[in-house]
Parts: sequence; C-alpha cells; structure tokens
Amino acid sequence: MTEPLRPLVRPSRLAPGARVAVVASSGPVCEERLEAGLDVLRGWDLDPVVAPHVLDRHGEFDYLAGTDADRAADLQRAWCDPSVDAVLCARGGYGAQRMVDLLDWAAMRAAGPKVFVGFSDITVLHQAFATRLDLVTLHGPAAAGVDFVKNARAQEHLKATLFRPETVRVIPSRGTAMVPGRARGVTLGGCLSMIASDLGTPHARTGARGGLVLLEDIGEQPYRIDRMLTQLLRTGWLDGVAGIALGSWAGCGHYDTVRPVLLDRLGGLGVPVVEEFGFGHCDDALTTPFGVGAELDADAGELTLDEPALR
Repeated sequence: MTEPLRPLVRPSRLAPGARVAVVASSGPVCEERLEAGLDVLRGWDLDPVVAPHVLDRHGEFDYLAGTDADRAADLQRAWCDPSVDAVLCARGGYGAQRMVDLLDWAAMRAAGPKVFVGFSDITVLHQAFATRLDLVTLHGPAAAGVDFVKNARAQEHLKATLFRPETVRVIPSRGTAMVPGRARGVTLGGCLSMIASDLGTPHARTGARGGLVLLEDIGEQPYRIDRMLTQLLRTGWLDGVAGIALGSWAGCGHYDTVRPVLLDRLGGLGVPVVEEFGFGHCDDALTTPFGVGAELDADAGELTLDEPALR
C-alpha cells in the first residue's frame, strides 16, 4: 500500500531584487511574449535572466524548444546557480518527459531548495521535484504564456504567492461542489494527461493516498478524459485520495459533455469534489502550491493552506 502523502519542504519567498531564471523545458517559446513576461517580472522588481536555450528550436521536431540535452542543461544550470532564487518555466507544451531523466537530481538536491513555477506539461517536473527533492512547487502561470502576460489577476495572484504568501493562504474559486464535503490532505496534481502518461516512470508519484488532487487539462475529448481517469482508477493511483479539485478543461468540448465523465469517474470515490476551481488553462488562473497540507471545502469552493506556500 502506498504511504500517505506528507507535506514537503517549503522554499523561501522572494524579496525585491531576487534573481529569477526563465527556462524552456518543453515547447518552443514566442520571443514577443517572452519579452512581455520579462517586463512583468522586472515591474515586480525582480531580476530575470533568460537561460541560453530558451528561444531555441529543435532541428527536426518543431514542438520542442531545442534539444533534450540543452533544455535539461538550462534547467540544471539555473537550479544549481547559487545566485538564482527561483526558476520559472517559459511555457508548457510538450517535452519535459524527454529531458527529466537527464537531470542530475543529486546535484540539484545539493543546491538546496528554491522556488519553481510552471504548469501544463511542467506537471512532469512538479512530480519529479516532489519525489526527488521533497520540495513544494507552484502550479502557476508560464512566464511567456499569453494567459500570464495579458491577465492581471493571474499576475497578481502569482506575485502575492511569491512575495506575500501569507496573504493567499485561502485560495477561493468560483467553483461549486460536484460532491459536497470537506477534506484534509497534501496537495498534488496538475495536467491529467501528464499524470496518466507519467505512471510507472522513475520520478512520478506512486499514488495520491492522503492527497488533495488538483486536475485539469486542455484539448482532450471527453472519451480521452474518461480513459485517463479510468487508468488512474485501475492502477490504484487514486486509492485513498482525500479530495479532488477540478480546474479548467479548455478545448475539451462543451463542459456539459465533460462534466458527466468527471462525475461518473470521480463521483463514486466517496470524497469531496469541487468543479471549475479556476486553475490551469484558463483566464484568471490561480497559482496553487503542490506539497502543502491543506483543507478543501467543496461547498465553499475554497482551498485553505495550513501554512503559506513559501517560508
């Protein structure tokens, strides 16, 4: 039986002047949006530095930001640089699975904890940072993502999480209870398709026992969502889960066709489930920490952290 999840190590919050590295671990990055994202970070009195290969394009596969080795080297170099206080992913896309096994996890652990931010394909790295570094990470906007550079609420929620995490211990949403109730546990999750495809790999979480699972996705048809949730159920990954928060399902068809699948696959677990929580691939996306103890109130649509996401 999988051991219940436990809270992970919280990295330190950022202060004005902090140096943050921007890396591209997955898909290719739009230079214009990258510059806009850097301007936002500079406006927060941060010192952003761009990793050498962020604007690279893979010579054969146009869905990758450069080679696997270069993307891994950028992330590892940034993480192990003692002058860097946080590492922000420029975007998601696809490619983290191809480079995660190239990272030197012993060296990254020795470098000590720091802030890590990203979402979507970055789910693979969130899982690896939890299992290899025992580290709380932030499921939040991509630094060069259109949902960040053009959305004030997403910017403000991430900024508050980075600088004043005690002010966002209660993460409210416009969500409603699919299954009512309250539950306590440790947060984890991310993009459903990434969690499903990561099953059985060396750096993935082996289960969600004692966890509050946050799930969302983009561009997946209802039958594919059904298939992935069924896979999590059949493998036992959801055994002992304490509660579930469901984020955005952009490009997955009308929500009226997605909701019955979510209810059918998750409603029978006997745990609170809140829908349309407001994180993931959506406007006004909330930053949610993974690896912290929290209470999920499905009826109120709130996630209350036991302590701030960052120290």
